[in-house]
Amino acid sequence: MTDFNGVFPYLVSPLDSAGAIRTDVLGRLCDDLIKCGVHGLTPLGSTGEFAYLNSEQRLMVVQTAIGAAARRVPVIAGVASTSTADAVAQAKSYQHLGADGILAILEAYFPISDAQVESYFRAVADAVDIPVVIYTNPQFQRSDLSLEVIARLASHPRIVAIKDASTNTGRLLSIINRCGEAIDVFSASAHIPAAVMLIGGVGWMAGPACIVPRQSVELYNLCKAKRWDEAMQLQRRLWRINEAFARYNLAACIKAGLQIQGYDVGDPVPPQAALTAGERKVVEAVLRDLG
Repeated sequence: MTDFNGVFPYLVSPLDSAGAIRTDVLGRLCDDLIKCGVHGLTPLGSTGEFAYLNSEQRLMVVQTAIGAAARRVPVIAGVASTSTADAVAQAKSYQHLGADGILAILEAYFPISDAQVESYFRAVADAVDIPVVIYTNPQFQRSDLSLEVIARLASHPRIVAIKDASTNTGRLLSIINRCGEAIDVFSASAHIPAAVMLIGGVGWMAGPACIVPRQSVELYNLCKAKRWDEAMQLQRRLWRINEAFARYNLAACIKAGLQIQGYDVGDPVPPQAALTAGERKVVEAVLRDLG
């Protein structure tokens, strides 16, 4: 499974009070998302709280998602580290588990140059035999992928796509103009997915798709059919989720939304905090209005 396009929910990482992954809850969520028509699953994205999990927890999340998917949809597993060697080891282990692709994320403590950023992503892509999606979120990362680095990485045979969470949709158009068909572009929840599809995107990877999967798939189908008036009507409704969640911790919002829908996913990993009762009511109201 290497044709990556469509709606890829960023999965949450459900933990119990002892820190163990609630594999039954995650497995049920994966199965329900697939039944709703999503095109793939992405464990250990931002909503998966990868920065707060240890290696055993991350491995269990990926293994559970792969098992639940059962080859019905591709699983693109998130790999994130400050260390190239550790990122390479993660990527190899997830490929061994059966991941269909890797979402490569660079964490940075000390600032690093463009050449070092590029070498990190190349090392991950060189280490595996499955497609790699590169990811950047300059709002939360100390490093970014420049247009020049993206263009050079696009020539790597296993780097097939980029997920950009910069909030700068013009930057996405610049990537598409510069790289052409050499690399696909996925939207993030920081962008307006329908707008990204209009300029040439292939889908989106985002946490909110966990709680509105049917509507997300419907939006994608409308975009693919070029029914833009209908797509924008639905997009305007769905954007209320993004507006609400931008006010709070994203993982806390998605986990609260899933709890409202009957998934015992637990709270965000400390020191993150769960939503307050008032904040939770905001999420409830948005979900209620969206049906």
